[in-house]
Amino acid sequence: MMDYILLAIVLAPLAGSVIAGLFRNQIGRAGAHWVTILGVAVSCALSLYVFYRYAFGGAPVYNHTVYTWMVVDGLRMEVGFLIDRLTAMMMAVVTFVSLMVHIYTIGYMAHEEGYQRFFSYIALFTFSMLMLVMSNNFMQLFFGWEAVGLVSYLLIGFYFKRESAIFANLKAFLVNRVGDFGFVLGIAAVAMYMGTLDYAEAFARAPDLARTTISVWGDQAWSLMTVICILLFIGAMGKSAQVPLHVWLPDSMEGPTPISALIHAATMVTAGIFMVARMSPLYELSETALSFVMVIGATTAFFMGLIGIIQNDIKRVIAYSTLSQLGYMVAALGASAYAAGLFHLMTHAFFKALLFLGAGSVIIGMHHDQDIRNMGGVRKYMPITHWTFLIGTLALIGFPGFAGFFSKDAIIEAVHHSQIAGSGYAHWMLVAGVFVTALYSFRLYFIVFHGEGPRDAHAGEHLRESPKVVTVPLMLLAIPSVVIGYLAIGPMLFGDYFDGVISVAAIHDTLGEIHFEDAFTFMLHGLTGIPLYLAAAGAFVAWYVYMRRPIIATDLATRFDWLYAILDRKYGFDAFNQWVFAGGARLLGKVLWQAGDRVIIDGAVVNGSAHSVGWLASVMRYLQTGYLYHYAFAIIIGLLGLLSWFVIR
Repeated sequence: MMDYILLAIVLAPLAGSVIAGLFRNQIGRAGAHWVTILGVAVSCALSLYVFYRYAFGGAPVYNHTVYTWMVVDGLRMEVGFLIDRLTAMMMAVVTFVSLMVHIYTIGYMAHEEGYQRFFSYIALFTFSMLMLVMSNNFMQLFFGWEAVGLVSYLLIGFYFKRESAIFANLKAFLVNRVGDFGFVLGIAAVAMYMGTLDYAEAFARAPDLARTTISVWGDQAWSLMTVICILLFIGAMGKSAQVPLHVWLPDSMEGPTPISALIHAATMVTAGIFMVARMSPLYELSETALSFVMVIGATTAFFMGLIGIIQNDIKRVIAYSTLSQLGYMVAALGASAYAAGLFHLMTHAFFKALLFLGAGSVIIGMHHDQDIRNMGGVRKYMPITHWTFLIGTLALIGFPGFAGFFSKDAIIEAVHHSQIAGSGYAHWMLVAGVFVTALYSFRLYFIVFHGEGPRDAHAGEHLRESPKVVTVPLMLLAIPSVVIGYLAIGPMLFGDYFDGVISVAAIHDTLGEIHFEDAFTFMLHGLTGIPLYLAAAGAFVAWYVYMRRPIIATDLATRFDWLYAILDRKYGFDAFNQWVFAGGARLLGKVLWQAGDRVIIDGAVVNGSAHSVGWLASVMRYLQTGYLYHYAFAIIIGLLGLLSWFVIR
């Protein structure tokens, strides 16, 4: 029975995608959204059933192969499903958020061209992510990994007539290829040294290889597990947008707002977090890899949040928020607090989808103007959007009782108790990031929803609440953004929800040191901690600077223009990639084109051979005179030559 349920979960969105894509003209716009929503709804309902069975029914771990694709020298490449509590949680989050995005899209894309194509893409996105999280082997993981990358490329460049959209999707594609190169090398190392691509078999053989060393270059010995884990994490740095492979994510805002919510909340960017958590039996064998992961995550959390403070595009502010929150998750993974990272992944999925869809609702009301400097007083015209967006903002900054409060504070506590190298640096970066998060979050909230009103009076006259097909998903996402942290912290962090699913060495068990009896006790503890007061300070500074005394913001930007320039240039990463990485690649291509293609291939091989044949023909032409005595003379010379050869021999 379970086989059919799991196949239905992954194939229902795929069927909807295929029908909407191939038969878009026959079924029309309404048919496209109904068939894809039905497919994702079926997948969501069945995923919630699976989650219920594993979370509350004690269902045993399901690990079966659907079919074997090929066997190469004993290495089996299969398609199969591994369903445990981690997978069940990911399936429920992915399908629920995806369903909300599908419904929301009906209102947001109502007047857009390519309506059917968009629904086909987002349903395919859901299928790809489900294949990734449900896989029981590295080959299927890689398939889902590349599939979400492909569909994100198509969706970011959905407005393919815009040059900026094409630049953005190409940027996302190329940056992720850098990460995926490391990822595929990590998988190849697993196959080479462990002789299998199956998770269970690889995890069972890993402890025997914990002390194995290899030579990467020179005579220096490298820990095999460190190399494998760092290579796999390089793939996660691309997918989950960690420094320095983060540059593609803000530009992904070129796609329509619904896909921004889907990419940033429930799919693609969470793939790296899930992968590292799933590979915990490998990462626990390398403290070097854990330290690397933690430092990268903490660096991303703080420094990407700073850029969000100066952004004026409503979607880009939330995009840099995503970068920062992903950094919190990654730092938790590096501290071996995998459960805390996954807990934040789950809570973040709901409130970040809420924020993006709320931003999209505002964009609809502003006639697709995304500059927050042109907004203000929106709360008077869009009350549902206002209150739901405020809920998402409070969850994001970690307001007590909201979802983000429990998950973010748990991460900070876990990193604080970690003894892994770099944990001190990581802890203070995460603590400082709390203030930064509250500052950019409430800057956005106050500028958009408060103030005197839109600069364009004509836009203000036409501002009104979005249709129900837009506001209903907002209200449904607002509910878990408030309550899911309170409900889930007990079993996920202090209970046995992830027992037997995630491996944590006793020496790395930081969550075991912050055990609390229940959510209420944890909340009381949080009320005495520094992060809460930093969040309150960030919200107060945002109110005072951007509402009470807006001249301060202008003065600060002028006085600290050098700092503003650094943040505006995004620390130079884009310039580096543009001039060194992309520019170097173009220069290399130009050199190869000039030297290789034009000189060697065109010049020497193609044109050179043609010129050689022509020259030889011009020489041979003089030997074909048509006179008999010339031929007789040539015959005599030839005979003399043959006789001389025989005599000399």
